[in-house]
Amino acid sequence: MSSFKLNISEDWAVVILGFIIIFLAVWGFVIPVPHYEWTDSATLQSLFSQANELHVLYQFVFAYIMVIVGAMITGKPIMPYVRSFPVVFGLTIIALLLSGNARLSDLGLETVIFSLIIGLIIGNLFKLPVWFKNALNAEFLVKIGLVLLGTGVIFSNILEAGSLGLVQSLIVVLSVWYFAFWLCRRLKVDEELTMMISSAVSICGVSAAIATSGAIKGDSKKLSYVVSMVLITAIPMMIGMPYIARLLELPEEVTGAWLGGSIDTTGAVVASGSLVGERALEISTIVKFSQNVLLGLAALAISVYWTYRGTPAGEHIEKPGLGIIWERFPKFVLGFIAASLLFSFALDAETVDRVKGSVKSIQGLWFALAFTSIGLETNFRDLLRHNSAKPFWAFLIAQGFNILVTLAVAWWLFG
Repeated sequence: MSSFKLNISEDWAVVILGFIIIFLAVWGFVIPVPHYEWTDSATLQSLFSQANELHVLYQFVFAYIMVIVGAMITGKPIMPYVRSFPVVFGLTIIALLLSGNARLSDLGLETVIFSLIIGLIIGNLFKLPVWFKNALNAEFLVKIGLVLLGTGVIFSNILEAGSLGLVQSLIVVLSVWYFAFWLCRRLKVDEELTMMISSAVSICGVSAAIATSGAIKGDSKKLSYVVSMVLITAIPMMIGMPYIARLLELPEEVTGAWLGGSIDTTGAVVASGSLVGERALEISTIVKFSQNVLLGLAALAISVYWTYRGTPAGEHIEKPGLGIIWERFPKFVLGFIAASLLFSFALDAETVDRVKGSVKSIQGLWFALAFTSIGLETNFRDLLRHNSAKPFWAFLIAQGFNILVTLAVAWWLFG
């Protein structure tokens, strides 16, 4: 039971697995959604009922099968995944239980943040076996989640709510991306980190970092570094920005546009918007989804730029053709776009309403598993030793610029 060889790249594999999950849900195969919400010891104990434990088991078996099938069709050794996945899943369950606490949930602390923190603690305090770390493929897990994320980007909902969100997204993305790129170059940050940081700050955080890494065939350790920065800085932003908006007495529409354009993860945007009000939540979600729509265009543009630019190793490609651009383009983005088109135009509203809850739950599980893996495989001492602290400061300064520019544009368009 070593490996089953097929010539399928990881990007195409996640598209296949993502659409298997989607089609199973559409055809009526629904994985039960476990409950993790609790307020005190009594409600916490109720989560360990036989019914809820069975729901957790169903999700575990389903995700376990998907991971093993993914290893098989990409030609990777299966046994490391067989042995490591239960550990990652168990740690993720702890993160789900922590985020299910009512007080922590009210603060807007979502599961992926606890997943990352748990992974970072274990990954940096303990020396993990080499076979275990080699089986931690966080990119593979998060890409499946990104394909499923497309099911929540419904074009009609965005257009019905108005085009101002798209206008803001275009202005902010272009201005912040260029500033972050310029800043990283001035600080002499290496080219791969420059591209990932610029995209993560300006577009949509983790999703954009993953798409950029795929477009430039980036180093997975550098990607983990950027993702960790995105999630760690998201915590003070999603808690502090709503209170700053209240102190400044900003209208709800302006606050929502500001939150949606500045905070890098969709879950954190929803949590922050909820702290302000219904209108702020609506606007913040629209703006964030508008940025998600730009993900595919950004990945294509970065693929073209990187192909013409050459690689950090010094490779220079003269007159690259469409074949090279296609080779660099992250194919999972096509899965994201296809899922969005399917749920926007092909499926009827009744079917979308019936399956979106189940798909969103399994999508959240993939993201949580991915960020547990990112934490486990991220060693800050190694990253700082090789990359210095310059990328960190570049990210913070660019994020500050993003907050100010987004506030100005939000006030202009929604004030």
